[in-house]
Amino acid sequence: MNRRNLLKNLGLGAGIVSLAGVPKIFASEIKENENGINPPHKSKINHSVCRWCYQDIPLEKFAKICAEIGLKGIDLLKPSEWEIVEKEGLVCSMATDSFASITDGFNDPSNHAKLQEQYKGLIKKASEHKIKNVICFSGNRNGMDDETGLQNCVTGLTPLLDYAEELNVNLVMELLNSKVDHDDYMCDHTEWGVALAKALDKPNFKLLYDIYHMQIMEGDVIRTIRDNHKYINHYHTGGVPGRNEINDSQELNYPAIMEAIYETGFDGFVAQEFIPTYDDKIAALREGVGICDI
Repeated sequence: MNRRNLLKNLGLGAGIVSLAGVPKIFASEIKENENGINPPHKSKINHSVCRWCYQDIPLEKFAKICAEIGLKGIDLLKPSEWEIVEKEGLVCSMATDSFASITDGFNDPSNHAKLQEQYKGLIKKASEHKIKNVICFSGNRNGMDDETGLQNCVTGLTPLLDYAEELNVNLVMELLNSKVDHDDYMCDHTEWGVALAKALDKPNFKLLYDIYHMQIMEGDVIRTIRDNHKYINHYHTGGVPGRNEINDSQELNYPAIMEAIYETGFDGFVAQEFIPTYDDKIAALREGVGICDI
């Protein structure tokens, strides 16, 4: 059912539609119907989407669709993919490459030399494309205590952050759950990620707060965001449980979370990172963006 048909069929009592009960994505449709115009939509949120959730759609086609929906970026693209989305007026909102490993990260000193060389190349390429954010990972514990891992990350990341700062690039470490999806991952709590950010004390080291992952690990999402927002420059969505659509079938209240994020003064990207279950995956993406479009 499209928006026009939905509006025709939404009736309360004598057929009056209550705008309070209609998602904001529909509000511009009502204005268009009354005034014969479709004003440009101004969102409080910079919307993005993670590429891997839509891998079966060719990137050229997917980028066009994203631009039509009103997204501004696509997350987790490799250098070979950047120009494809740039042609559609989009940006790579979070850069990566095949060497970026969740399990083998900066908490292991034996990885430092190789990762530093590889990341320098990626950072340079990102800078040339005016891409602001490059993702990185702590790695798994493998029996290591959290304090040792944190100090190892400081050692491994500091020279890279100095290099990246000169090129106006951020290194962004993702918070992931170690309970369901990424067993043994070290950066699995906001507290640990913030402690690392404080130890590094670099303006271009930030956290990627994945709402799905942190709901699983610690909950208390809105309070955590409010308390730690200055260390966060990127968000991912996903329904809990299951990492599927972010509608009423799951437990997180995304409109309230988006309002809390906006109230912190956040001006980065919120990327949809749920795995669609709908037959029409693009309809699922539109729905997710609409839910977050406060």
